[in-house]
Amino acid sequence: MNKKDYYEVLGVSKDATDEEIKRAFRVLAKKYHPDVNKEEGAAEKFKEIGEAYAVLSDKNKRAQYDQFGHAAFQNGGGSQGFDMGDIDLDDILSDLFGGSFRGGFGSFADAFTGSFGTRRGPRATRGEDLLMKIKLTFDEAINGCQKDIRISVNEECDECHGSGGHGEVKCSTCNGLGVIREEQRSIFGIMQTQKTCPKCRGTGKTFKEICSTCHGEGRVRKNKTLTVTIPQGVFSGGQLRLSGKGGAGTNGGANGDLYLEFEVEEHEFFEREDDDIYLEVPITITDAALGCKKEIPTLTGNGYIEIKPGTQNYTKLKLKGKGVKGINSDSYGDMYVVINIITPTKLTKKQKDLLEELSKTDLESEPEFKEFNRSLK
Repeated sequence: MNKKDYYEVLGVSKDATDEEIKRAFRVLAKKYHPDVNKEEGAAEKFKEIGEAYAVLSDKNKRAQYDQFGHAAFQNGGGSQGFDMGDIDLDDILSDLFGGSFRGGFGSFADAFTGSFGTRRGPRATRGEDLLMKIKLTFDEAINGCQKDIRISVNEECDECHGSGGHGEVKCSTCNGLGVIREEQRSIFGIMQTQKTCPKCRGTGKTFKEICSTCHGEGRVRKNKTLTVTIPQGVFSGGQLRLSGKGGAGTNGGANGDLYLEFEVEEHEFFEREDDDIYLEVPITITDAALGCKKEIPTLTGNGYIEIKPGTQNYTKLKLKGKGVKGINSDSYGDMYVVINIITPTKLTKKQKDLLEELSKTDLESEPEFKEFNRSLK
């Protein structure tokens, strides 16, 4: 049997705004929640509107649905499979009904699995992500390197293997459910809510003996050293993600990630712009006028450039492929040599005589002088 169109389920148009979709869901959730509506089919209707809202309230899922319809959330459909049991809308329902909302079933996601009135196990929680800043020299960033870094991170306790204690027994406060239920009056009548058991913290179990190493937390703080390979071409402000190297998860949750953020020292001569390198090369007036061959440093060692006669100040010469290797790429940027003609400030008598002799020649016949002189008339 084909599912109903999600827009029809919520009673909104396909161009409805996020606020209109949320407002429609709130109205229908109040009307069909199983603790409020005891009519036959109310629970199924509640499941239907929750599923519709979970898709249409998410920008990416809504775009997939608009393109592929319900096939977008089936394995082999227009996108990756989507499990409605992963939806967590408890916060939204808390806004609707107040308190730590867990109605007559374990959580909102239970409406999609049909497990009304049952307890889900303690939710797996992913470990925390860590951020560490690392200083690199210019050469280390350009060429790549290996670094040993020390981090302090939460890891699973070796003594209790993450359980938090020894001699597992059923929690006497919640009778192993992990939650305790309460009743409270509201405008809808008597509402049944439930909250995480404070004694077992939702696990449904306690221990005869609390672990003395982690004090019941299941995780301990450890200092460790990691050897990290820094790829070629990283830059200041760039980050490298080390998957699973962050804090340990709880209740079977995945480890977090470790992010390395780079701070690259400036070079004495080179300036970097993306994958290109700039080098300012000083030359004399005579070198600029007569031309010369100049030895310069590059990222791969010294080389030579040809400076043509009559080269002007700030002329930029391009050395193709002599820049930085792109991250995760086989291509290189370019190197640009910027000519800086130095005007002498201290001259010997002989140098002055030569320059005065030169000044008597017709240098003002150059096009630039003619153009400027014409502007004075």
